[in-house]
Amino acid sequence: MGRSLFAPEIFNCSAPDTGNMETILRYGTEDQKERWLNPLLAGEIRSAFAMTEPEAASSDARNIGSSIARDGDHYVLNGRKWYTTNATSPACKIMIFMGKNAQQHDDPYRMQSMILVPRETPGVKVVRALPVLGFYGVPDRAAEVVFNNVRVPVSNMLLGEGRGFEIAQGRLGPGRIHHCMRLIGLAERTLERMCRRAEQREPFGRPLSEQTVTLERIAEARILIDQARLLTLNAAWKMDTAGNKAARREIAMIKVAAPRMAQQVIDWAMQMFGGGGTSNDHFLSAAFATARLLRLADGPDEVHRNQIGRLELKYHNKSDPSRTGGHAGVLTVEEAERLASEGLWPKPPGFVG
Repeated sequence: MGRSLFAPEIFNCSAPDTGNMETILRYGTEDQKERWLNPLLAGEIRSAFAMTEPEAASSDARNIGSSIARDGDHYVLNGRKWYTTNATSPACKIMIFMGKNAQQHDDPYRMQSMILVPRETPGVKVVRALPVLGFYGVPDRAAEVVFNNVRVPVSNMLLGEGRGFEIAQGRLGPGRIHHCMRLIGLAERTLERMCRRAEQREPFGRPLSEQTVTLERIAEARILIDQARLLTLNAAWKMDTAGNKAARREIAMIKVAAPRMAQQVIDWAMQMFGGGGTSNDHFLSAAFATARLLRLADGPDEVHRNQIGRLELKYHNKSDPSRTGGHAGVLTVEEAERLASEGLWPKPPGFVG
């Protein structure tokens, strides 16, 4: 599906809607699901996710400055958000807003909450559509939104006060793998166009396909795409069999690898297409912008690399004789036995069952 930039819109699986659907499904009440999830699934409405802020290093959710204050049977919301995709769309009817419900807490990860905010609530103001790289003139790609004394019922809270960071982690993990899957499809389409172009153009009297640099780039593109695909399949398997939390290392790995892979493959294609590759006559400029933006969306590369490094250090500096191998991705004997009993993993040595 990632081969087409329009497919997620057509099949109603575009960000941030899919992430919001999963969030309401997993953490919402039955009333919240009835009111918001069902019309989202039916494609009758759109949604927005208001987390990132212009005045905070939002890759660390603890820096979120927007506030959620209890006032009787309501919460009062204040803050400024941006990159709030869909906020300018007339079809956007619901937003998920993240803010601090407490300025101090013994646990810094229990200071944030998420709450549902109907788009037409008084005090919600869409300031502007951001002009984003590669998406100039696309009004609902990103927006800056101000929340000024916005009052919403207590019943709109998701999961409970102080559970926002927990929800964010549960939401963003699946969202990251969705992005990576789409990028692999986009890179496949790009490689297909590269191969066609290589046979069609003949600079200096011979086709591009006969030039060593072209063959090398096509080969490297195939290698990079298949590497990213296998990493993504491994992450998906780990999420399905062991859960999102257990797969956080694998998710972080693909979130670094897939956008970087796609950006490189698309850049090679743009070089092969010459000046035309940078124009909107071809899909490559929009594809490149998509890949570049996804090195920032849902956490920048640096955050994910830090997480991978910490997990690797933790593994290698912790004595654990139950490990079946020598790297952080290897299951414990107990994990392997459980999965083998369920038919999801080859039986480990000595397994009886």
